[in-house]
Amino acid sequence: MTDQPIRVLLVDDHAMLRAGFRTILDIQPDITVVGEAATGADAVAQASVLRPDVITMDVQMPDMDGIEATRRIVADPSIAAAIAIVTTFDQDDYLYEALDAGASGFLLKNAGAEDLIAAVRALAAGDGMLAPEVTRRVLARFAAASAPPPAPPRPVHATALAEPLTDREAEVLALLADARSNAEIAGALYIGEATVKTHVSRILQKLGARDRVQAVVLALRMGLA
Repeated sequence: MTDQPIRVLLVDDHAMLRAGFRTILDIQPDITVVGEAATGADAVAQASVLRPDVITMDVQMPDMDGIEATRRIVADPSIAAAIAIVTTFDQDDYLYEALDAGASGFLLKNAGAEDLIAAVRALAAGDGMLAPEVTRRVLARFAAASAPPPAPPRPVHATALAEPLTDREAEVLALLADARSNAEIAGALYIGEATVKTHVSRILQKLGARDRVQAVVLALRMGLA
């Protein structure tokens, strides 16, 4: 656990929204806004220079949209930022495109301040997150898809894992796919939260996933959840 504040880059073409987000986040003792961008191209450039821990990314912007900006940032191995797509558009296509581009979270702009703060902290800790109202719909869409969606930016081989999941890891993954928190998983399996965290870390490693959201998406594509 680092004592350094979480570094956030705000990306949105509306200055008032960026100002509101900055006000909400900058008063948190563990979060600092290090930059703002009004276009996707500027977001890519600033991410490379500022090296934020978390990026809040709008979808519809001039010059380059947030999906393409996310794709380019995630594809750059020198940038380790986790990206949360933040939009007013509760539309399935944005959700799936964002996940395929490598986003680790999805929030609607009408979410409360506490949701924004929680999302930034979750992504900084390596935990992906989705707005509760869309989580199960997203996962169900991937699970029910008759054909696999486009490959993620950092694909894994779906035919076989280099190291298979243990029975317990498979149980944990199934609960992750049901959008359960670590505490809920611990309660369901009668194990400690620290043990759950260890299992999740091993699952991410075996799937080659960056976070919980990407792990579930990959697992659904592979038929593992």
